[in-house]
Amino acid sequence: MTAPSASSRRAAAVFDALGDGTRRELFAAVGAAGSVTATELAADRPLSRQAVVKHLQLLAAAGLVQAEKVGREQRYRLTPAPLDDAAAWMASVGVAWDERLGRLAERHTP
Repeated sequence: MTAPSASSRRAAAVFDALGDGTRRELFAAVGAAGSVTATELAADRPLSRQAVVKHLQLLAAAGLVQAEKVGREQRYRLTPAPLDDAAAWMASVGVAWDERLGRLAERHTP
């Protein structure tokens, strides 16, 4: 078995990070805000600031958000480029299935 490509590993990291509903919600909230702190995100949710930070760290590890120090604050913003790898993987899987289903349909067409 061959080792997964870098693109495949990046897609897996995106799926892992966004596989949690709380992280998907935080990802969307960061996108809506443009730039936001963990404290600001926690204020609107039943999560502690520390829990928000842990979720943001997992999103950052997948490359989906980036932290920037502004004064004494860590501000988070989206870096959505890794979504391209995930979308490309889904498209390739879709093409492969379309081809398989097409061959199957050809075999069973009278």
